[in-house]
Amino acid sequence: MSGQQASISCDVLCIGGGSTGVGIARDAAMRGLSTVLVERGDLATGTTGRFHGLLHSGGRYVVKDPAAARECAEENIVLRRIAADCIEDTGGLFVATPADDPAYGDRFLAGCRASGVPVEEITVGEALRREPRLNPGIRRAFLVPDASVDSWKTVWATVRSAQAHAARILAHHRVESLLVTDRQVSGALVVDRAGQRTRIEARMVVNATGAWAGKIAAMAGARVNVRPGKGIMIAMNHRLVNTVLNRCTMPADGDILVPIRTVSVIGTTDVEVADPDDWAITAQEVQQMLQAGEMLVPGFRSARALRAWGGVRPLYQPEGEATGSRDITRTHTLLDHASRDGIGGLLTITGGKFCTYRLMAEQTVDAVCTALGENRACRTAEEVLPDSTEHKHYWLGARLAAREATRNSDQLVCECELVPRSRLLKVLEKHSTTDLDDLRRLLRIGMGPCQGGFCMLRAAGVVHEAVGADAATSVASLRTFAAERRKGVAPLLHGDQLRQAALDEWILHGVLDIDHAMAES
Repeated sequence: MSGQQASISCDVLCIGGGSTGVGIARDAAMRGLSTVLVERGDLATGTTGRFHGLLHSGGRYVVKDPAAARECAEENIVLRRIAADCIEDTGGLFVATPADDPAYGDRFLAGCRASGVPVEEITVGEALRREPRLNPGIRRAFLVPDASVDSWKTVWATVRSAQAHAARILAHHRVESLLVTDRQVSGALVVDRAGQRTRIEARMVVNATGAWAGKIAAMAGARVNVRPGKGIMIAMNHRLVNTVLNRCTMPADGDILVPIRTVSVIGTTDVEVADPDDWAITAQEVQQMLQAGEMLVPGFRSARALRAWGGVRPLYQPEGEATGSRDITRTHTLLDHASRDGIGGLLTITGGKFCTYRLMAEQTVDAVCTALGENRACRTAEEVLPDSTEHKHYWLGARLAAREATRNSDQLVCECELVPRSRLLKVLEKHSTTDLDDLRRLLRIGMGPCQGGFCMLRAAGVVHEAVGADAATSVASLRTFAAERRKGVAPLLHGDQLRQAALDEWILHGVLDIDHAMAES
């Protein structure tokens, strides 16, 4: 571990590299504030990278949480304008299944109109024409502007915009402590993976760590009551539907099916956990999700379940309130610790949805400017993110079309996600990481049916050759990637997925002996 300590000074230090954090970094940098963002792991590895990919229309909340519904409806329009390339315009359907009360549809319609959510009731026949696999027993159907969104793509586009405005993004930098003197926060001490410490002095520190917000606030002596709510999701092997399907009822477990890229994702549960870093996916939750899928698409259980994963919602609840996690508002909360706790120089932003990350950032940076005595206007709702300047939504066939043009000249590294060697090399040039799991988030490599069983070997070889890494480092990266992929497959080991997992294990352990390769003697 290095004994030297680097030092950085800035106007704004943002802690947390999820969608809200990078949104804050972009907004602050665009307003001319010198900005540094730190994240303990790779960007979007927390809640942002662990949800079902739904860009909310607001429909889900129009009855139970109209404030959240209105925010989602307004920001849905903004994101379609500034981040079109990250969004597939699937549209959404709210349907009353045979288990749902069709009269709820009237409350739903009224809520949509009151919250500004565009809605149209269509006939059951029209709904079934649009989605032939949809439960034929549905009794009502409503169209809303739901969509699917690639959270990693959105985060990286936001980061590129932030960096273009001189923001510094420090991934894999863990906050060791906040700098606090006389109840005034003036920065943080962070440490990277190599053990190098950096002292970051800032005029204002923003805690945008979501479900971990309480832990960071505690470093300054403040208390933030975040109740982490675990939700699990399951990706099915192909797109069972092409429209986001929601059950037209009060929000519950397993009532959303999202077509995203080449898969369909069923979600989600809502279980409070004590620690956002310590929880598990149970067999009961997996069965619950698979059975819930049957209500929307009969025969859902017979499809191949590809992967299970979970995320932890940052549900903020004021001190003294005691309600179930489903009853906590999905709107966000901005805490000024100077007025709230007598601790200056620190703001906490928590709660909210991915759909509202830009709005959350705007309101946070507004508060930063107020605290600093600055008058700087927000421009993030108007300035388009990189790759979205043509205002064209993501098209599912884009990668296949690109592949057709180079099919005889560019080696495929990942067949499932159509990632060619040239694209992997390009990403390696742009980003400092050689971690295979980081590259997965950038390229979606290893996210297809084989879950990396074939492409992880090729990718490891390309990275090893391109960066000149030593053999031990490359093998260790491959071993770690395989272990991470195994976590999401383990709860689903039956049928075709069990056969695929067995093949992957035989290749890695029986042929390559990955557990002992390059082992120290």
